Amino acid sequence: MSESTSYTGFWQESPRPGILGWLLSTDHKRIGIMYLICITTMFVVGACLGLAIRLELIAPGPTIMGPQTYNATFTVHGIIMIFMFIIPSVPAAFGNLVLPIHIGARDVSFPKVNLLSWYCYVTGAVLALFAIFSGSGAPDTGWTFYVPFSTQTTTNVNLAALAAFMLGFSSILTGINFVTTIHRLRAEGMTWGRLPLFVWTLYATAWIQVLATPMLGITLLLVILERTFGAGLFDAARGGDPILFQHLFWIYSHPAVYIMILPGMGVISEVIPTFARKPLFGYWAMALSSLAIAFAGSLVWAHHMYASGMSDLAILIFSFLTFIVAIPSAIKVFNWVTTLYKGSIQMAPPMLYALSFIFNFSIGGLGGLALGAAASDIHLHDTTFVVGHFHYTMFGGLGFAFFAALHYWLPKFTGRMYQHKPAMLAWGLIFIGFNITYMTMQAVGIQGMPRRYYDYIPEFTTLNQVSTFGSWLLAAGLLMMFVNLWFGCRAGERVGKNPWGAATLEWQIPSPPPLENFGEEDPVVTQGPYDFKGVVADEY
Repeated sequence: MSESTSYTGFWQESPRPGILGWLLSTDHKRIGIMYLICITTMFVVGACLGLAIRLELIAPGPTIMGPQTYNATFTVHGIIMIFMFIIPSVPAAFGNLVLPIHIGARDVSFPKVNLLSWYCYVTGAVLALFAIFSGSGAPDTGWTFYVPFSTQTTTNVNLAALAAFMLGFSSILTGINFVTTIHRLRAEGMTWGRLPLFVWTLYATAWIQVLATPMLGITLLLVILERTFGAGLFDAARGGDPILFQHLFWIYSHPAVYIMILPGMGVISEVIPTFARKPLFGYWAMALSSLAIAFAGSLVWAHHMYASGMSDLAILIFSFLTFIVAIPSAIKVFNWVTTLYKGSIQMAPPMLYALSFIFNFSIGGLGGLALGAAASDIHLHDTTFVVGHFHYTMFGGLGFAFFAALHYWLPKFTGRMYQHKPAMLAWGLIFIGFNITYMTMQAVGIQGMPRRYYDYIPEFTTLNQVSTFGSWLLAAGLLMMFVNLWFGCRAGERVGKNPWGAATLEWQIPSPPPLENFGEEDPVVTQGPYDFKGVVADEY
């Protein structure tokens, strides 16, 4: 490698020593690492709860928990996975780590606000833990907090809603920072046509975070107001409207699906050109499709509410808009596959997760079309098909993109490489286990098994047992992956600045990057982000 073996980059370069050098740091890379540690911890907790849910469903009747505990378990699983892992995982962690370097900046526009957003995230996580272990017990409403149950249950809904509110505030601050950074801090020569596609997806996501997340905050505060003061906003007996809650909630929560998936698409758009050794096909189509997904995805919220009752005209409009969203998503899949055509493909661990993303997301997207059509949605609504579909898009999509990002960028920010063979074996277990778990869940949903039930009729036993077996394979793969990454970060072989032979700016500086990324001279950009001419991978 070209750097000195004693080089430690931003890990040691700090104006404050010890733990305070991290807790009070405004360096985007340190904040990104702190986000990554917290988010990964929350993922592990949420995954353990998911395993408990699958174990309960291995056979009819109670196995390891009763109905109340089951309700609380899947509620906390959903809150942790949605608000503490999926939404912030790629934007907050890898967005902080990579975005400023991608555009040639020394940091984000508002470093102190960036640190505040992390503290808001931690505050929300702590409040969620208090909601689980204090007062009247863990919330049991599901992660959607649907009324009237959320306004009538005696469990700790207020504290859980406040936790989600704080996590939303963290998301808003991150979005404001990223929009401003991309507009104001691009390096000389970094035109809009030279931005890496990861930056484009973060840009589209940031606008959703800023514009849609306040709706969630308002809705959750109204639930707290209803529970505390009996305001009657959602209580039909007092002149309220429970369907109003669904509108308010999904006006945020469907755009939130794209907060979740768009940054993952950006990761895939970085990994595939690198390991295909080709520029990404259709750059502007990929960039503009990110904006189109963000815009169109904000108009389709009511397709979650066909079974709640609405006019035929409203169903027609929202079904049509739902199918429209599929077009820019299909553009991305087509361009990724076309990039692979005649490429010099290297099957490194990040590439395996990227290809898995395309496979899983395509299945999830097709399932979404079935749910977007009212005729089929009426049958599939509130069945385990919806759970399987959601996990195919979010875990099979964003989750696999997150794993691709871990394997792709951790060597850059730690300066060390993990073992490739264990990484590939872990990928195999994760991919096979994931598909067994959630494909069978979709199949039993088509047969009519309702979701969120801790019990079921004997006819559904076999598929549930297969699904639970798949969850064990998935958990084994996750454990192997995290152990391999941990030992790689701690004691792996040292790498040079560009072990993958990538062409974007972060691979042109030392590994790990220095405190202010580019030393004394700011970079000048003279070519596009995927120009591989003359780029050679470093030996390590």
